[in-house]
This record gives sequence, C-alpha cells and structure tokens, in this order.
Amino acid sequence: MIIRIPATSANLGPGFDALGLSLGLFNEVEITEQKFFCVSLSGEGSDRAWLKKGNAFLNIFNEIYRKLGGRQEINFKFAFHNNIPFSRGLGSSSAVIVGAIASAYKICGFEIDRAKILNTALEYENHPDNIAPATLGGFVSSVVDGKTVRTQKCEISQDLQAVVVIPDTPMPTNESRGRLPKSFSIKDCVSNLSHAAFLSACFMRRDYDSLRYACIDKMHEQMRMGVLPQLFEVREIAYANGALMSSLSGSGSSFLNLAYRSDAAKLKACLSENFKNFRVEILDIDNGGFNID
Repeated sequence: MIIRIPATSANLGPGFDALGLSLGLFNEVEITEQKFFCVSLSGEGSDRAWLKKGNAFLNIFNEIYRKLGGRQEINFKFAFHNNIPFSRGLGSSSAVIVGAIASAYKICGFEIDRAKILNTALEYENHPDNIAPATLGGFVSSVVDGKTVRTQKCEISQDLQAVVVIPDTPMPTNESRGRLPKSFSIKDCVSNLSHAAFLSACFMRRDYDSLRYACIDKMHEQMRMGVLPQLFEVREIAYANGALMSSLSGSGSSFLNLAYRSDAAKLKACLSENFKNFRVEILDIDNGGFNID
C-alpha cells in the first residue's frame, strides 16, 4: 500500500488550536510485506539516521497494528519519501500521526473510517487544528468533545492557491508555545473569537475577498513572529501584491498566503525577490485529506 498525507496550515490567524487548512504538499509512505523489517528514507530528513529506526511513524503504526490484532509474524518494509519540512509549521508531525494510524487500519483489513482515525489521532496530538485537515482535507473547524473531535469542513475553490514562504529557520512547536503568555485579556479573547467566527464564515461562504479582515490574531502571532522579524515584512509585501490573507502557519516559521490562482505566480516572484534566503512555493489546496492506493 501507498499512503499520501498532506501538509497542513493551522490557526490561520485567530483560530488558535481550532482551525486548519490542507495543502497540496504530501509525504508518501510505501509499505510492503517482506521477510525482514526494513526502512528507507528520502527527501526531508533523509540526513537524520535516527529516523530510520525509532521514528514516530513506526512507533505509532506498531502500537495501533497490535491493538487491531495485526499478525506479529509479518515483517514490513517502510519506504518514506518526505516532502513536508520539519519544524516549519506545516503539520509534519500530524502527517506522521494520521499516516501511521490510517496505514495500520488499512494493513489490518479495516475499512477506512476517517472519524475513527481522527479520534485516534487525538490521543497523540491533543489539539485538532492539524490532524483534522490532514484527515479530511479542505478547511476544517474543530472542537474537542471529551475524546471526540467534532468538525465542520468545507472544500476550497480551486481558484485559490497557497503561496507559502518557508524560512530556513526551524521553529519547534514546544519552544514556540513556550513564548506565549499564560493569560489573555477579555478584549483580546473577544477579538480572536469574533475574527475566528468571521474567518470560518468566509471560507464556508467562499467570500475570499473578506479573508484579510478575518485573519487578525491577538493571541500568538506577534510573539512567535518576533523571533524572526522578517515575517512582519513578508505579510506587508504579500498584502501589497495580491494576497487575500497572510498568516503565520501553525507555530511557524512558515507563512501562509492565499491568493487567486491568477495572482499566485506574481506573488511568488515578489516574495522570492525580497526574501532570497527563504524558500517560496506555490501549492494547490488539498480537499481530500490522506489517500491510500
């Protein structure tokens, strides 16, 4: 079997730990039955030898495989091809979690139940902003109800593309969260609630021209972007050159810019010219979540 799991962009400004979007950049894992256990790795992280042994995908896969009653006498070859950068706010860890769980279900002969896979993923990732779009695709608004993730999803028009700025500086999620305050004012909380609600409505109604007024955050972006001040300039230039919205992707350091397809190439060229040390990619929006062949 081959599973492809998409990159994701979480928060989208005000939707801290709740909103996310699936992007057309995929990690791919091919799993085949053979006599001896084997791992190969290419793409992102291929220079990290430890990923070939005790990596998170294998640990989660083996744990779920055993719980589902998988045959212990079988060995597998895992061939990883990673396209999602590590520690850049593009959901690399969520892709691992969702991919490992879905693969175990498929290998054990179970029908793919995306709701069950998403709820299982919550055991490994305690907020659903990345795991939900990685599972379902599109734009997803999520709440956690006990051990259940409840979601509202909408597909995004293919007239939109993401122009993603990927700095060469990693920003691990745990470190990034450590910079955030322990409490917030009522004013800032209300601002984020209202903007997150408005942002969700804009996606649901496909009112993309109003996104820039919706993706305003008061809870996390300023603190996180302060580590890499060039990100403030990324947003300013993006808005001046056709971006519909511009927000920190997850905990950073990547920056998500949405634009109409007709404006994406110009926006990429402008950002590439101004930030020569950063990688800039045009990505389609993924509306399907993970897929298995």
